[in-house]
Amino acid sequence: MTDKKKLPYRKGVGIMLINKQKKVFVGKRIDNAEAWQMPQGGIDKGENVINAMKRELKEETGISSIKIIKQSAFEHIYDLPKNLIGKLWKGKYGGQNQTWFLVQFTGDEKEINLNQKHPEFKEWRWIEAKKLPELIVPFKRGLYEKLILEFKEFI
Repeated sequence: MTDKKKLPYRKGVGIMLINKQKKVFVGKRIDNAEAWQMPQGGIDKGENVINAMKRELKEETGISSIKIIKQSAFEHIYDLPKNLIGKLWKGKYGGQNQTWFLVQFTGDEKEINLNQKHPEFKEWRWIEAKKLPELIVPFKRGLYEKLILEFKEFI
């Protein structure tokens, strides 16, 4: 097993996408029948965080009609649990260091299309922000609770 303490964090972005009713988009992961999450992903070499956020959102949901409301004031970090070390990201990382964005969906729901080149979600829905921690995998709950607090004035 790979030693988590020696692995760096993967640089990434996350998107708290809200609709006009201030409900949050979540997708049910294809690779974990019980896990829901907000869109997120890695930053490509030479890519800035805004472009990475827009690309990841488009790649995972088909959505490009957005308005950025707020960028997180600091980076959010999470560690992978021991059972996932060495299995995700080709074993290169022990967790993620993410810049999060609160984004307003400005399009029509017909724009949402999970059938992408490399699909990550098998279904989606809008939920109240306070329900996020109960849907997410346990190792990301603290991160989601912090995001809710950080973006609370907008959601």
